[in-house]
Amino acid sequence: MNLSANTISVLKNFADINENILFKPGKTLKTVSNSRTVMAQADIQEEMPQEFGIYNLNELLRAFDLYQKYDINFNGGQSMTIKDANSKSAIKYFFSDKSVLSTIEKSIELPDKYVTFSLKKDDFANLMRASVQLNLPDIIVEGDGSKVVIKTLDRKSSTSNVYDIEIGSTDKTFKAMFKKENFKMIPGDYDIAISKAKISHFINRSANIQYWIAIEPDSEF
Repeated sequence: MNLSANTISVLKNFADINENILFKPGKTLKTVSNSRTVMAQADIQEEMPQEFGIYNLNELLRAFDLYQKYDINFNGGQSMTIKDANSKSAIKYFFSDKSVLSTIEKSIELPDKYVTFSLKKDDFANLMRASVQLNLPDIIVEGDGSKVVIKTLDRKSSTSNVYDIEIGSTDKTFKAMFKKENFKMIPGDYDIAISKAKISHFINRSANIQYWIAIEPDSEF
């Protein structure tokens, strides 16, 4: 087995959320941040033959990078072999015990979808670029009964710079507040649902990946 470029991209994204991961048999990957404020799920092309844990996902990805072409062989036990397809060299890479990993067994079901809207790839990219360049730690999605605006700012500063984008319409009034550090999605177009239970659901329109992101407790609905 070797991993497609799409799967590698998903694993790099998951490593940003949490460096450790528990692979399950099948084609579905899940990860959750240590703070349990971000959960992600993706469907990949390859089928994993067994359950195994990886404590440092970035390290495993660097192991793959040692070879231009590689084959992964599962030994049915506590390790895998990563072998150079064009030479005699190989890496015996050991798995981690499940007890030391951050894991999540079930997907999250939103108890309600108080408001739904879409976020385009370019708007998402511009929002994140502004938050970094202006050093703004917070993101707010706000509805005033007519339009939906997403903005980045510093909630602790009364004179904070603000970058905002109008992204849709709504008949609802709400203010859903997020920490920018939890916005670790793969760039793309997203369909988004926000629940009064202070949880949000981001579904990528072009890739089989979705995220559940916690909303700050003082959000208003």
